[in-house]
Amino acid sequence: MNKNDDLKNGQNATTLSRRDFLTQSAGVLGAAYAPGSAAAGASPLSSTSAPRPNIVFLMGDGVRPDEVGGGNKLIQTPNIDRIGREGASFSNSFAINALCAPSRATVLTGLYSCRHGVIDNKHQLVPGIPILSDYLRKAGYEVAFCGKSHQTEGLRNYYWDYYYGYRNEQPFYGASIAEGFHGKVGDDKIIEEYADDAVTKHAVGWLQERGEKPFCLFLWLKAPHHPYLPPRSLELKLDDGTIIPKPSTFDEDLKGYPGKPRAFANCRLRLNLDEHHVGMMEALVKAHYACTMGLDDNVGRVLRVLEEKGKLDDTAVIFGSDHGYFLGEWHFVDKRLMHEPSIRTPLYIRYPRLAKAGAVSGKMVLNLDLAPTILELAGLEVPQSMQGKSLLPLLQGKETSSEWRKDWLYAYYESPSTTPRNRGVRSDRYKLIEYWEQSPPEYELYDLQQDPDETHNLYGDSAYSSLQQHLLQRLQELRRETGEM
Repeated sequence: MNKNDDLKNGQNATTLSRRDFLTQSAGVLGAAYAPGSAAAGASPLSSTSAPRPNIVFLMGDGVRPDEVGGGNKLIQTPNIDRIGREGASFSNSFAINALCAPSRATVLTGLYSCRHGVIDNKHQLVPGIPILSDYLRKAGYEVAFCGKSHQTEGLRNYYWDYYYGYRNEQPFYGASIAEGFHGKVGDDKIIEEYADDAVTKHAVGWLQERGEKPFCLFLWLKAPHHPYLPPRSLELKLDDGTIIPKPSTFDEDLKGYPGKPRAFANCRLRLNLDEHHVGMMEALVKAHYACTMGLDDNVGRVLRVLEEKGKLDDTAVIFGSDHGYFLGEWHFVDKRLMHEPSIRTPLYIRYPRLAKAGAVSGKMVLNLDLAPTILELAGLEVPQSMQGKSLLPLLQGKETSSEWRKDWLYAYYESPSTTPRNRGVRSDRYKLIEYWEQSPPEYELYDLQQDPDETHNLYGDSAYSSLQQHLLQRLQELRRETGEM
């Protein structure tokens, strides 16, 4: 059986064997990923005359777009906001699989989960697939990774000029972290310092030593991931009588989730149903916000050292998140589902040589697009095997509406202990969600223009039968196009 047949037939994706899932995935991609192939090490574009920028990619874990950018009056994130204010921001940025490991693997490879192999938090990258650092290092960049990758071995099986990171998840205090230089990583050591602060301190130390050679730093931090533990200095930041507004859908569970399929209603993402999220929503949201403010402080440390070295304007600074987060919508906490709080991410790019300050793009962009964007920023050819689209035309204002994507595929595969596997198609206006393992399959359909909170399920409404049929057809087409079936 082909590994895609298993997904298509609605069977348990996590039961696929290594050979079926990983080896056959590599076969789908063909020789493009063979070690030493042209795709595995792109060369600089010969037409590029401008100096190559340094690249600093800052990533948080579960940051919501409404937490940053100045739109949330309850918290302050001046450093993250600065990246957007002095660069370009993307108001419709999404994750194609709202889970830590799959999303980060997509960023590293420019591929869908079904292609790179990381369908959940347990699977590993298909052997032989290069990641961004491989391309950049071959093109003459110094590359560093600091923080959380959530990949097998914490990406220690790849070459890094500098490394300071950890395997899997680690606590905010007492994390087990290893340091490495020139492709060799030492033993893990327990650190008592707040993990994100320690990781940032080492990343900043590496930046301070950089000379004229172009560099790329991946600084991927843990905040504001569960258990939402902020640094000591911010523990009482919001303990001042601040009231967290209640989401409009907060009490939908008390009504039995009208219009929602049983697959949705039975999710164990609800506060006090999920063993990881027990307590008061008010306190939980405040802790999440405080963690995001701690993340912002560390972003500021990076911006300051780039400024002090006179390299800020010569550096493309990217800020994003691996996925969004529910903070009380439908009484949910976490992510995974295809609904807007889960899949929406912040995305800012500051690079004055290319991105006009204050520019805002409303085009639908995906974490899938970040790998080709970074390669083009570095003056490299984008391998044809990558499935995303470079954002440089949007940064330059050269992409017309007719040339950009009209819709895209979302697909979440992890074992359904808390959340049913779900996939769907999202366009600028409409969204279709399929819970394919239910018998029979269950669906949600929304007009996001008229119903941004996704409360009125139109699936099965005869007035929308043509739209429903069109989106069901597009779902199958996108699955074929991306390699999911």
